[in-house]
Amino acid sequence: MNGQQMEDQLNLYGQSFSSRLLLGTARYDSPSLLADAISAADPAMLTVSLRRQISGAKESGQAFWNLLRESQRTILPNTAGCFSAREAVKTACMARELFETNFIKLEVIGDELNLQPDPFGLVEAADELVKLGFHVLPYCTEDWVLCRRLIDAGCMVLMPWAAPIGTGQGPRNPRALRELRERAPQITLIVDAGIGLPSHACQVMEWGFDGVLLNTAVSRALEPVRMASAFATAIRGGRSAFLAGPMNVQELAVASTSQIGRPFTFDSPHSTGAAR
Repeated sequence: MNGQQMEDQLNLYGQSFSSRLLLGTARYDSPSLLADAISAADPAMLTVSLRRQISGAKESGQAFWNLLRESQRTILPNTAGCFSAREAVKTACMARELFETNFIKLEVIGDELNLQPDPFGLVEAADELVKLGFHVLPYCTEDWVLCRRLIDAGCMVLMPWAAPIGTGQGPRNPRALRELRERAPQITLIVDAGIGLPSHACQVMEWGFDGVLLNTAVSRALEPVRMASAFATAIRGGRSAFLAGPMNVQELAVASTSQIGRPFTFDSPHSTGAAR
């Protein structure tokens, strides 16, 4: 890691990470494929659903847990599948005991059709979990009022969606996402859900978002390992572009070739004769 990379790290509740990619662990065709994707992505964290991924057979659950431990990655348990604040808080407390971490990706779903977060339950659960000492990363929409309520509850990180979970549509409301970034400059913002292509991830990183969480875009790709690597490269590229400071967009063309020192001067095609 060079000096610039060490200075530009993702900071989550006082813990620093060299990678700005967070990777989900669901829907891979095999444990070995997941392990290879983790290696290719080199993620800061791995997200794990206590309710959905650890509730299978004892043998398969133990194999999955062994894979996570062998990856030596920081685990970010989530409350996926919870439809009330009470349910989410209970799941988070169980996850803390199992994974021995205060990190929690908070999900409280309000609509089963598009898996949109319940803003009321989300704020209620976030407030309680912060008081219990959790490092809360709430999955939310780009709505500023909701995000402000979560910040007021003590959340130092927000995870707004780009589009509904698993759709791969990319940012459906770019203007609102960019406005959120502008209005919450001191808050760590990680785009979560709806990213489908490396170009989507690169774009939100160019806008100044701090990271991207991926799952379906990698696990359901034809070649998940290659896609994991492509996303890792795109996220690094987007971050570098943001730090470099993109040029201002111009309404009219601006010549990129200098006029100084041109050996010849050509008359305009509309010229009526030699200059007087």
